[in-house]
Amino acid sequence: MGDLYLAVDVGTGGLRAALVDRTGRILAYAHQEHEQIVPQFGWSEQRPMEWWKGTIASIRKVLEKIPGSAERVSAICACGQMHGTVLVDAQGKLTLDAVPLWNDKRTVAQVDAFKKRVPHEKSLSLAANIPAPAWPAFKLMWIKENHPGAFNRAHHVLMPKDWINFKLTGAFAQDYTEASLSFLMDWKTREWSDELCDLTGVPRSLLPPLRESYDVLGGLSREAAQQLNLPEGIPVLVGAGDYPMALLGSGVIASGMGSDVTGTSSIITVLRDDIILDDEAANVLMPNGKWGVMTLVDAGGDAIRWARRALHENKLSYDDVELSASQSRAGSNSLFFLPYLSGERVAQKPNSRAQYFGLKAEHTMHDLHRAVLEGVAFSVRLKLDKFTAGKAKPDRIVAASGGAKSDLWLKIKA
Repeated sequence: MGDLYLAVDVGTGGLRAALVDRTGRILAYAHQEHEQIVPQFGWSEQRPMEWWKGTIASIRKVLEKIPGSAERVSAICACGQMHGTVLVDAQGKLTLDAVPLWNDKRTVAQVDAFKKRVPHEKSLSLAANIPAPAWPAFKLMWIKENHPGAFNRAHHVLMPKDWINFKLTGAFAQDYTEASLSFLMDWKTREWSDELCDLTGVPRSLLPPLRESYDVLGGLSREAAQQLNLPEGIPVLVGAGDYPMALLGSGVIASGMGSDVTGTSSIITVLRDDIILDDEAANVLMPNGKWGVMTLVDAGGDAIRWARRALHENKLSYDDVELSASQSRAGSNSLFFLPYLSGERVAQKPNSRAQYFGLKAEHTMHDLHRAVLEGVAFSVRLKLDKFTAGKAKPDRIVAASGGAKSDLWLKIKA
């Protein structure tokens, strides 16, 4: 048996691959960026074939960095951005070339219509979450209404990492972390809910088998092995959503622990043995069976990415933006930034807009940069205060993902 593991992350900003040894040490890493497609405000799409191209390129790069490593890989496991709704036919071919992502808000009308005909308490009781534009159930409702041909040809709905797993093995499955945030799983039985399928109009037959994240989905297929320069038959695990996997990787595994995962979005989570039914919180089933009660701001690291692109045409690095922000004092000289660049997923007003507030002639680029960092931090704090009101606050909060690399941002949040 080999002594290396191959990890794959289907991120919103790019595809990542890493070779990891048995102690958890990363020996080689590669990253291939891909863009979000924004046809209009509130929409966000990507092409799954770009994910697969990035998978091939990234895996080949890490294998090249360590000669002979291909024969040492004992298992492959993927995580990925959650909620992206990929439809495939019986042969696994895409029925839509571009798919709506987690931060896509086109389903607001479907969510509003659902809320009017289904009592709020019933939604929470069945799904442990309120209806929201991010959940795949509502993306499927939108596709059914607007692309009936693609919907009717579909054999399975897959999340981004599930589709990569299919490309690796030829097998269909979804894990419980993804299913618990689909608005299609009964949180009590931990099975697909016939009642939620009936209420949303999603055919039960469209939903793939549910598997544990640590289950072996299948062996690496001959076709995939040839494309990746790997031996055929390497075990491929079912994997999990990127955010539960980040919690696991940062050691947030026990009840009472908290986490700040600032990647593209900012997610604050408290682990519990049970759920919290609250409008501003979402409940996700973790790979170890705990419940992660989370609240979030859609624009986390994406707000910094926006600042680089909009203010500097990507000519400044992330470190440059942080250095600039550090030259402004706390409070950004009374400049505030509302970070709702793509609306807000779990909120009373999903179509909220971003803005600078209090901008004056004396403000500098340093202030604009710091205000973005502070705006995300304040938005997260407001949500955390609301969903922990009257309940136990986390014993400690562990920072993970890209935002944890910024000392200044961590100080602002603390």
